[in-house]
Amino acid sequence: MYRFLLTPRWWGINLFVVLAIPFCVFMGTWQLGRFEDRVQSHEQAEKQPDPSTRAAKPLDELLPVDKVTSGRPAVATGTYADQFLVPGRTLDDRQGFYVLNMLRTDSGKALPVVRGWLPGSATGARVPAAPEGEVTVTGDLQASENSRSDGVNARGGLPGGQVGMISAATLVNLVPYDVYDAWVTLPEAEAGGTGGAMKPVPAAAPEGSGLDLKAFQNLGYTGEWFVFAGFVLFMWFRLVRREAEALRDIELGLVPEDPAAAPEDPAAPAPEDPASPDRDAAGTPVR
Repeated sequence: MYRFLLTPRWWGINLFVVLAIPFCVFMGTWQLGRFEDRVQSHEQAEKQPDPSTRAAKPLDELLPVDKVTSGRPAVATGTYADQFLVPGRTLDDRQGFYVLNMLRTDSGKALPVVRGWLPGSATGARVPAAPEGEVTVTGDLQASENSRSDGVNARGGLPGGQVGMISAATLVNLVPYDVYDAWVTLPEAEAGGTGGAMKPVPAAAPEGSGLDLKAFQNLGYTGEWFVFAGFVLFMWFRLVRREAEALRDIELGLVPEDPAAAPEDPAAPAPEDPASPDRDAAGTPVR
């Protein structure tokens, strides 16, 4: 009864099922693994001390930025150069902007330094001037932002002197010197100016750590892949059962193999011939 499974049409169906189910299981397992990694990193982060409370180290010793060095205090010495404003940043549920200055170090590369946050619009804003001369800054180290980072404006079209993303890839196109693939935020506020005292910007948790919305999205994708694998298997069994029942009905004579070749019912009236003497040329009965 199940010899139909060896027909060319069913070979294609079977091949699809054999490939689809392992693929869905693999993708579901991969998404589950990503969720478990986030849970593990969250548990490890809770056991470790706050990175900002650890001893400060020179910037070059903490690069490149990873989940371990993110948030660690980094020390750098240099001279402030170009200044940019980063609009659309929220602090304490208020809209405002970051004040970002490029600190040119002795190596020739510049370190983006977020000196603080001010409320309101960045357009036409007056901000406190950066300290002059050589300075040594100690700030919490952060990785370069990307399009998925909170508050980032990746659409562009900002006025001159503003940037939507704190990233070496973005800043290197705006300044005539190399930029570190990292940035720091000062933990203490700088006084002053017509804009008032700037508030310090707290360091953000490294991307991919903690039980955030993305972690639970991975868990949701896990369920979707496993459900899809079960759906493929269910539909295959349903198609097999329907085909087997159809063949069984044919064998029992309940359904003719070819309905067009079914014998005529002798009790059925014969169709009338339009050209019979009782009809005219158009086939209309003549009374």
